[in-house]
Amino acid sequence: MSREDYNKEQKPKDGETRDSTREESPQEEQGFREQDREPLDFSEEAGAQISEQEMKDMCRQNICPDCELLREQKNQALKAIADSENYKKRLTREKEEYCRYAVSSFIEEVIPVIDNLELALEHGRKNEACKDLVQGVEMTLNLFYQVLEKNNLKQVGSEGEDFDPNFHEAMAQQEREDMEEGKVCQVMQKGYLLGERLVRPAKVLVSKQCSPEKNE
Repeated sequence: MSREDYNKEQKPKDGETRDSTREESPQEEQGFREQDREPLDFSEEAGAQISEQEMKDMCRQNICPDCELLREQKNQALKAIADSENYKKRLTREKEEYCRYAVSSFIEEVIPVIDNLELALEHGRKNEACKDLVQGVEMTLNLFYQVLEKNNLKQVGSEGEDFDPNFHEAMAQQEREDMEEGKVCQVMQKGYLLGERLVRPAKVLVSKQCSPEKNE
């Protein structure tokens, strides 16, 4: 009800007189103000007039920046993000390692076959009658080498290189006058390295200095 309608109703009727000295109570005055005020528009059209950035600014203004609860929530959110990133990196690293060494078990079973072919080739070369057989074994062995090389497998151990306990397994020491001490003087069994992972160390003989009695 507006103020004008209210005044009309308050006009004295026929035969009645209005007390001109009566004042409006505060409740009535407040009721008029609330009735005259325009209602708030909560429609979608009105909400569309506020941009997303303005909405964010309003939220920041109404949130205390020094709030302990807010700071704790931010720290928890940052920790959750960091844990998620670390988890993703760990999964990626494990996947790469799995793909890199997926053939490891297969290669470990193939290596003894190569050892036997190399042993057969070594003995066959000493017999002239096995010339054709040696040629066939060489071709087969070369195919094995090509396949293993494609899978990033490398042989470890060769005569004359420095002895390295990370890649070599010393079976014994041998006195050698033509070599410095600590050199690989004989390879008894080749080792294999898959990428950066040692599949099998090379079994070798290590050179040492000759005793003074032999030098005399």
